[in-house]
Amino acid sequence: MKVSGFSIIRNGVYYGYPFKEAILSILPACDEFIINVGKSDDGTLDVIKSIESPKLKIMETEWDMSLREGGRLLSVETNNALKECTGDWAFYIQGDEVLHEKYLPNVKQAMEGYSNDEQAEGLRFRYKHFYGSYDYYQDNRRKWYTKEVRIVKNNGKIVSWGDAMDFKHPDGTKINEVDIDAEIYHYGWVRPPETMIKKRVDFDRLYNKSDVEVQKFAEQVQNFDDLGNLKVFTGTHPKVMLDRIKDSKWDFDAKIDKQPSEWIRKILIFLHPVTKRIKRMFK
Repeated sequence: MKVSGFSIIRNGVYYGYPFKEAILSILPACDEFIINVGKSDDGTLDVIKSIESPKLKIMETEWDMSLREGGRLLSVETNNALKECTGDWAFYIQGDEVLHEKYLPNVKQAMEGYSNDEQAEGLRFRYKHFYGSYDYYQDNRRKWYTKEVRIVKNNGKIVSWGDAMDFKHPDGTKINEVDIDAEIYHYGWVRPPETMIKKRVDFDRLYNKSDVEVQKFAEQVQNFDDLGNLKVFTGTHPKVMLDRIKDSKWDFDAKIDKQPSEWIRKILIFLHPVTKRIKRMFK
């Protein structure tokens, strides 16, 4: 059984992505790692080259920014990296996702166990979304995705889809997914406030918004505006993240004391789809 890791990154330093840590977190489970590095202005390529591993294979590319509509550029470049994978399994990790080392044995066992199972096309991970700082995570399962496929059979019948969050067959039909006992730590919302704003505004451009729409979004966006369902993290972070966490120096007020009580939050989370539709009616 051969395993190919793969990912994409562009201007990862500028936007504060822990992309080096992301790669290092799954590298022990891989026989090779394909990284598609879009032309960057911030030393991203140098950071990638600092990873001393013979497994690493770097693609230096020029991303076609005309493919921004709906975030399609991200899946196009992800598929470009996937095409270079030569393993039986293809293990995808995004630049703000990190696998805790405690889950590596479970992941390897799952790949071995499902290797000859033709019905298992993708392995799905649980997600923990850290928010504002490394001390808090989101608890609203209705608003934040709880599971995603990150390992797929590399058989030419599966592609990255949409904005690269999902995998499907080339005709758009769902693949057969299997849940495994492993969790991805998502750090996309853990950045200094000023970096968070830059990332949110520029990421909005990936969806082909007009300059007017982007400017309006830039004026409205706040540093961290999804409070109310946060929990204190009492576990351990992946070892590859410890230096980055130690060097973090910004303040974040989670406003935990202003959240509704636990039982009220659970009711509101349960009713979230209904309240969301009602709000749309009055917009």
